Amino acid sequence: MRVVTGSRFEAFVDENALLFPEYRKNRDELVEFVDSLTGEETVVTASLELVDLISRKFKQSEENVLVYSDTGKSVTLKETYELRKYLDFDVRGGFSGEEGETTVLFVEGKTDAKFFKAVFKKLFEFRESREVPLSLKFIERVFERDNFDLLRREDSYLAVIPSEGNSGVVRNLGNFLRAMEAFDFRVDRVGVAVDTDEDRKSALSSITGRLSGFEHRKTPHGYSVGETEVIPLIIGLPFEDEAIEWKKPAIEDLMLHLVSREGLLDRIKPGLKTLNESLGRKLGPKEVMYLVLSAYGHWGNLEGFYELFVMRSRFRNLKAVLREAGLMDDLIRLAGWRRK
Repeated sequence: MRVVTGSRFEAFVDENALLFPEYRKNRDELVEFVDSLTGEETVVTASLELVDLISRKFKQSEENVLVYSDTGKSVTLKETYELRKYLDFDVRGGFSGEEGETTVLFVEGKTDAKFFKAVFKKLFEFRESREVPLSLKFIERVFERDNFDLLRREDSYLAVIPSEGNSGVVRNLGNFLRAMEAFDFRVDRVGVAVDTDEDRKSALSSITGRLSGFEHRKTPHGYSVGETEVIPLIIGLPFEDEAIEWKKPAIEDLMLHLVSREGLLDRIKPGLKTLNESLGRKLGPKEVMYLVLSAYGHWGNLEGFYELFVMRSRFRNLKAVLREAGLMDDLIRLAGWRRK
């Protein structure tokens, strides 16, 4: 199966091609059309809904591809399916161009996204942006505003994108790099924030394993794929406390260290110990964070609290936690920050 999209599709049209007239077609008609396909066809289309249906049906084989006619390059329908499902990527293309420095940071989930969003706002003077550079136009077209954060400092842009766990971060990294090749756009830096899990070496190996499919080289801060720098952020700063049951590295560890330095954890310790005794077990880091949220008087969700607390924390405390976690230098690099 071959799906062709883009503005220069004429070069791909032959006697076996199906120029799909998606105008005024409802979903039932699209489904019926896709059901009739055998996998030997070339379908020319500008319909994202049709692309979704075809890629879902033909995502198994590496031979099934989507061709972007403007470059003549392709991604597999499996990659197309994942780009659409996990990144809502606009595979019709048309968003190449140069405009300022651009950085994309993939993180595990929404709490991670709000934490790092606040870090970049507080430490590196980024602000939320509605203006989108050409190299990130696919975000403007397809992301819902509450599913990602787009920040700007002067001519530098930063998109913070949650990715459904460690495996999701690594998957999105590979698919995003492949999309840059096929759709001819570029960002300056890609950050990859993953939990340590077993150990730092294992976390890094999952990233290097995904990069093995691209020409890349090691750099002092991470890796280089073409003109794009890939910077790993390995999250792992265990929080040891007799009243808290720590299990594995997570963004909550960084928050607990920050909450402790800000003095809020000591204020809830009596209640935490009483609750442990009542339940007959210790509370985990995320459970403790809900108590902290309540004690702080924040009645929103956990993501909103993370962002608020980081923004209101003392500079020295936030920097100390990030340095102790070994993240500060890489965050400076991602921010494109030049010390004043």
